[in-house]
Amino acid sequence: MIAQALENPWIRQLVNAAMLLAVINLGVLVLIYLERKVAGYIQSRLGPVHVGPRGWLQSVADAVKLVLKEDIIPAPADRFMFVLAPFFVFVPVLAVFLVLPFSSGWVAYDFSLAALYVIAAGTVAIMGIVMAGWGTNNKYSLLGGLRSAAQLISYEVPVVLAILAVVFFAQSMSLVEIAEAQRGFRWFIFQPPLLVAAFVYMIGQLAETNRTPFDLPEAESELVSGFHTEYSGIRFAMFFLAEFANTFFASALAVVLFFGGWDGLPGLTGALWLVLKSYVLVFVLMWIRWTLPRVRVDQLLGFAWKVLVPIGLIVVLWAAASVVYAGGVAR
Repeated sequence: MIAQALENPWIRQLVNAAMLLAVINLGVLVLIYLERKVAGYIQSRLGPVHVGPRGWLQSVADAVKLVLKEDIIPAPADRFMFVLAPFFVFVPVLAVFLVLPFSSGWVAYDFSLAALYVIAAGTVAIMGIVMAGWGTNNKYSLLGGLRSAAQLISYEVPVVLAILAVVFFAQSMSLVEIAEAQRGFRWFIFQPPLLVAAFVYMIGQLAETNRTPFDLPEAESELVSGFHTEYSGIRFAMFFLAEFANTFFASALAVVLFFGGWDGLPGLTGALWLVLKSYVLVFVLMWIRWTLPRVRVDQLLGFAWKVLVPIGLIVVLWAAASVVYAGGVAR
């Protein structure tokens, strides 16, 4: 009976979506635990130790607490925008996972324009953050939302330029074909222009995921947590879930673009190689977060437009010249 039901394409897609949501939620719980442990190690603290063995169940306890908390909507808020904003932030994160190839056969949807789709879907979250700040009718939340919009738009430009350089080398916008072009340890990270592009991409994604030193939209000392100050319970959990899921996706996308995707030494499956590489990059992002201080907003925007964008343009021209004149296509 179950097999017959799964033959229905709508039911099969619904089951796939539910499985994807479950995997993302489980992955986020693991990331939150790792974040606390890495922060504790770097700052000479313990991190979670009490709930479960070595504190492994602390993230589960926090998730249950957020789900059971009262959902409060401020009286002066715009209810429609207030309620809709978390979905505009959370749903795009789920959408981009559909085209992430964990291996040649482990991808929900092999889209020929997947790189363009990832860029387009990622910008939808900007609207959700602005809606959250505006709909709350709180001046600190509004300031945090506008800061976030300026930050995401600014750092989206160098990220797109870095991805464009990879597209030049792979001669394709399909993430599967980009990863396949790096088989046999011909990783794009070994190409000089794409080595620079990888640094530009990771710095840009560090800002796009609102992580220190670029966490201005949630600066507690200035904005009392920024655009989600007035959110509680499950709505706050959706913002939190989107941020950590986006951190993993940004790292996994970097692996696909620059570090060979699922390519690795024999003995492990391709999907496991991609996850291991992704967690290494996630650890690097956590290391940076708990090491560097927060920058000022003028330094944040100035660094994007005065440093990363010019470097990104140079990388694109360098990659194009390598492909056209030096036979730099990695095939």
